[in-house]
Amino acid sequence: MAIMSMTGFGRGEVCENGVKVVVELSAVNRKQFDCSFSIPRELASLESKLHALVHARVVRGYIKGLVTVTSAGAEGGEAPGIDLAAVHAQLRALRAAAEKLGLADDLTASSLLRFPDILRGSVLPADPLEIWPQAERATQSALACLDVMRQREGEALERDLRSRFAALKTVGGEIAQLAPAVPQVYKETLEKRLAELLEPGCVVDPALIAREVAVFADRCDVSEELTRLSSHFVQVEKVLDEGGACGRTLDFLCQELFREINTTGSKANNANISRLVIGFKAGLEAIREQVQNVE
Repeated sequence: MAIMSMTGFGRGEVCENGVKVVVELSAVNRKQFDCSFSIPRELASLESKLHALVHARVVRGYIKGLVTVTSAGAEGGEAPGIDLAAVHAQLRALRAAAEKLGLADDLTASSLLRFPDILRGSVLPADPLEIWPQAERATQSALACLDVMRQREGEALERDLRSRFAALKTVGGEIAQLAPAVPQVYKETLEKRLAELLEPGCVVDPALIAREVAVFADRCDVSEELTRLSSHFVQVEKVLDEGGACGRTLDFLCQELFREINTTGSKANNANISRLVIGFKAGLEAIREQVQNVE
C-alpha cells in the first residue's frame, strides 16, 4: 500500500428524481483529523453522518466539504432552488409595512439576497433522510476522487522521502567510518602538544597518555548512537514499504533520528564529524517538513 498525501480535492454528483446533489471535498494537512461541512440549513442533521463517512476513509488532515442541492432540470423562467412563493409573501409584507410607516419602496432584485429562506427551494424534502442516499453516494464519489489525488501525490512524496532518507543514510555511513579514528587523532595531537610544551629530553609516561586517550575514547564513543541510527533507517524503509497512514510514525522516527545525530555531534569532538552532523540535521529538517504532508 502506497503512502497517502493529506492534500487533494474530490467532487461527486448524483442526479435522481429531479434533484441534483453535489459534494465537493478539499483536504489539507493537519496533525489530527478535522472535518467541517457547508451544508443547507435544512439538512444540518445529516452533517454527523457525512462526518463519519469521511472519517472512515481519511485518518488525518483537515477536510472541508461543500454540499449543494439543486433542481436537476428546472425549466421556464423559474430559477432553480428559489422559493418564489416565499419571496412573494415577504415582498407583500415588506411593502405593507413600508406603506404604513411612510417609507419609500426601494426594493430591487439585489434586495432578494437579504431575504431569509428564499434559497430553501422546493427540491429540499421535508425529511432530510429522504435525500441521504443521494448525499451518501455523492460523498463516496467525492472521496474516491479525493483518494486518487491523495494517492498520486503520496507516490511523489514517497519517492522524495526515500531519496532524502537514502542521502542521510550515506552521511551516517561516512560518520561511522570517521568515528573509530577519532581517539587515534586525539592521541597524536596530545603527543605533539606535549612535545612542544616539554623541555628537550623530557619523556612523558606512555601509561599517562594511554589513560588520557582511553578516557577520551570512552567519552567520544558514538557506536551506540550510530547503531540506533542504523536501526531507525531500517524502520523507515519498513514503514515506507508498508505505506498507509504512516505520517505519525515517520514523524516519530524523524525525532529519534534527530536525537541520535544530535548526541553524536555532541560526543564526537571531531571537526569533520561535526560538519557531517550539521548537514545531516539540515537534511532531516527538510524531511520533517515533508512528512507533515503524509497522512
